[in-house]
Amino acid sequence: MEKKLNVMGTEYTLRYCDFKDEPIFEKRNIDGYHDGVTKEIAVVRMNTYPGYEDETEERCRLEEKLILRHEIVHAFLTESGLADSSLQYNGGWAKNEEMVDWIASQFPKLLDVFKAADCI
Repeated sequence: MEKKLNVMGTEYTLRYCDFKDEPIFEKRNIDGYHDGVTKEIAVVRMNTYPGYEDETEERCRLEEKLILRHEIVHAFLTESGLADSSLQYNGGWAKNEEMVDWIASQFPKLLDVFKAADCI
C-alpha cells in the first residue's frame, strides 16, 4: 500500500512493507525509516517482523502507528531544516526552548498529517 503525505509542502510516499521485502530493515535492525532524499517513509508490517508473528492484529497496528508517527516527526525535522544541524550538542533537546516552540507551532500541521496517515 502506498499513500502520499504532505510534509510542510513536500510530498512523501508512505509505504508499508513486509520485513523480508525491505532489505534495509534487517541490515540496520529497524522497523521503519524516513528518507529525506527520496522523500519516502517506510514502515514494516509488524506481523512480518521477527518476534511479532504471533501478536494480535490490534497490537501490530498500534506498533505500526507508533513507528509511523516517529518517522513523520523525522520528516518534519528534515523538511524544516532542523535535521542538518542536529549533530551539534549543547544540551538536551527536551529542555531546548526552541525545540519546544517548534513543536508547539508545528503541531497543527503534524496532526493533519497524522490524521491523513491514519496513525492517531
